[in-house]
Amino acid sequence: MRSRLVLLALPLCVLLAPERGRAGLPRLRSLVVDATAYNSLPEQTSGDPTLTASGHRLEPGMRAIAVSPDLAALGLVHGRKVRIEGLEGEWVVRDRMARRWKRRIDVYLGEDLGAAQRFGLRRVRIHWQEPRP
Repeated sequence: MRSRLVLLALPLCVLLAPERGRAGLPRLRSLVVDATAYNSLPEQTSGDPTLTASGHRLEPGMRAIAVSPDLAALGLVHGRKVRIEGLEGEWVVRDRMARRWKRRIDVYLGEDLGAAQRFGLRRVRIHWQEPRP
């Protein structure tokens, strides 16, 4: 009987322990940013329209975003998965923006110029998890 109580109490102690017990869990981050959309069209670039500044190849249908440098400093680095309120699914950081932009993301919409124009400029909340320490 006593061993059963100890086995039941142990998980409870771990859950209720201060930060020491939670150190390995990822931290959920959230931020409001400005969002625009971009395409991979030859007339929108001087080089290969499918090659990002990070060296990743874009293909229509991918859920990719570019982030401003200040967001990269907050943990939105290449490969990080992001949820964008108002848009379905998970998006992945695959590109970076020019230094002049702050708190901004650019949502990749393939070759659909009309969709990018309709997207316009929006204020959105994004969510991501920081990696485990």
